[in-house]
Amino acid sequence: MLVPLRAGERRSAGGSVPLRQAAPRSVEDRLAEAVGLARAIDLDVRAAEIVPLLQPRPSTLFGSGKVEELKGRIEVESAGLAVIDHAVSPVQQRNLEKAWGCKVLDRTGLILEIFGERALTREGRLQVELAHLSYQKSRLVRSWTHLERQRGGFGFLGGPGEAQIETDRRLIEERIAFIRRELAGVVKTRALHRAGRKRVPFPVVAIVGYTNAGKSTLFNRLTGAGVVARDQVFATLDPTMREVKLASGRRIILSDTVGFISDLPTTLVAAFRATLEEVIAADLILHVRDISHPEMEAQRRDVEAVLAELGVDSASAERRIIEVGNKIDRIDAHARREAVRAADRHGRRLLLVSAVTGEGIDGLLEAVDARFGEKDVILTLEIPLQQGRLLSWLHDNAEVLEQTREESGAVTCRFRIDPAIRGRLEGELRRAGLA
Repeated sequence: MLVPLRAGERRSAGGSVPLRQAAPRSVEDRLAEAVGLARAIDLDVRAAEIVPLLQPRPSTLFGSGKVEELKGRIEVESAGLAVIDHAVSPVQQRNLEKAWGCKVLDRTGLILEIFGERALTREGRLQVELAHLSYQKSRLVRSWTHLERQRGGFGFLGGPGEAQIETDRRLIEERIAFIRRELAGVVKTRALHRAGRKRVPFPVVAIVGYTNAGKSTLFNRLTGAGVVARDQVFATLDPTMREVKLASGRRIILSDTVGFISDLPTTLVAAFRATLEEVIAADLILHVRDISHPEMEAQRRDVEAVLAELGVDSASAERRIIEVGNKIDRIDAHARREAVRAADRHGRRLLLVSAVTGEGIDGLLEAVDARFGEKDVILTLEIPLQQGRLLSWLHDNAEVLEQTREESGAVTCRFRIDPAIRGRLEGELRRAGLA
């Protein structure tokens, strides 16, 4: 496991690796994250180190001396795989594999391997395969180093290796085209499902956040679902949706989504567009942050960068996003106060919760209810004694603020109701003969 560190980069606690949005992050944390990615697919990590990189070499990324040094380390550890937490070109990958005598993966390749192992649904597998093929398309040269690409060529024709590469490229392009047609159907199906939900109409709340921030644990806490929640990166790939009833009687659809990560490969963002559209179309987004993580702010910026790529810009973020600081059970009271103050300084409100213990969950649900309840109306209705069904409907679909029993046996209710279901109330009143 290697994390290259270029000379002249800003250093924090020993060094930093440049991210897409130039977020300051310690290189030690980046190395720990890379090790976590490797262990997520049960790799036996024998060694992990930070490698100084004065100037990237086009042929091998590292200088010749460092390549030889690492070769010795790989041989001592009997490693069959070297992971470089950095972008590696096809030529660099081929040359390093030849020099080290083992397979080489870069950050993108490692994340793709994790996604390939975790995808369970047909949609998820299609999206992972599309990302894999898009990634491999530019790396076909690696597979045919045993053929002389120019030997036997005539005029404009290449050798047998060149012919095989072009054949494979054509087959990959055909498969990519097929998968994109299949995913186009997925997009249409999801659009129909969203249209159906709007007719109900239940607002959708999407949970997003950096990988391993505790999104699935929070989802299970809020819904009582049994979604897989592990202390590892990318435990969730396939989106899951559940209905949640709030205190006001309002029902929402809660959606658990794939975790984001720094330098998330663009091929993955593009391939998982069908799934991530659930985030784009959500009425409200819960941005879950691991408040106990030392790089919490850098992770926040990474998530916001991906959201911006999806079209959730800063202008709409303020009204669409609630920031949730998870894992408060891992920090003390002083750290909690500091986190809230830091959020306040940036004009953000941070809700503190623990998905494990349940602390703060009621406050989070109240905040979600309040966000959707800004346009609620308060009504008063007298319900005759024999209309118990209507009273039950009110308790299920509205927030009953006050209930008084009259001498006649009738019940006077004062309640808060979402204007979106006002029509359904009118229907219930007609059935009860009260309209």
